[in-house]
Amino acid sequence: MIKVHFVGAGPGAKDLITLRGAELLKKAQVVIYAGSLVNPELLEFCPAATVYNSAGMTLEEVIEVIQNASEEGLEVVRLHTGDPSLYGAVREQMDELDKLGIPYDSCPGVSACFGASASLNLEYTLPGVSQSLIITRMEGRTKVPESESIESFAAHHSTMAIYLSTSMLEKLAVRLIKGGYQPDTPAVLVYKATWPEEKIFFCTVETLAETAGKNAITKTALILVGEVLQTCEYEKSRLYAADFSTEFRQAKD
Repeated sequence: MIKVHFVGAGPGAKDLITLRGAELLKKAQVVIYAGSLVNPELLEFCPAATVYNSAGMTLEEVIEVIQNASEEGLEVVRLHTGDPSLYGAVREQMDELDKLGIPYDSCPGVSACFGASASLNLEYTLPGVSQSLIITRMEGRTKVPESESIESFAAHHSTMAIYLSTSMLEKLAVRLIKGGYQPDTPAVLVYKATWPEEKIFFCTVETLAETAGKNAITKTALILVGEVLQTCEYEKSRLYAADFSTEFRQAKD
């Protein structure tokens, strides 16, 4: 039986899909893509495929399309934005396919936080400043476990990439500050990272909502928070230090 392929479309730019993802699209006969988020230019890889936009579909309707295509022996790609494992709601689809005995696999993609860091020429993990990147979201219609609150993560003062929260920036700022970030902690709003219409706005935690309002940013933006976003003092990596030996290089006197 032909497998269903869950494919990460990447953050937006057509050429940031993986080679494997592009090849799977070229072979696809049926494509179900997240039309509200995925760059439609990616559909140029599969001009002969029957295409469905999942933005207007329910879970049951998506599964029905996949089941029908599978029964006909057609190659199916379920195209998700970024990497399917992050906020892609793929587990619920896979569980339904398991019930139907339909095999599937996954192709990773570049998530928006990595598209944003590339646009900013940014290193999230600067020694002595932050060695962790927390990827999270505000609670909306989808609940967030209490142990994973914005406040609890903010207490670590590490770098944060916050998804799906652009419509709640005032609440987000309050909770970040309550958790431990200073009001003047650097922040960045990245609108549609890597898309042709990408926009980047530097601000602080305290001015997140104000910055978004002034620039009419209401959705499809990633929020980055942390000291690594500004010029700061940091420790150089020991990996390349002259007095540091590795498996491949001896330390120099």
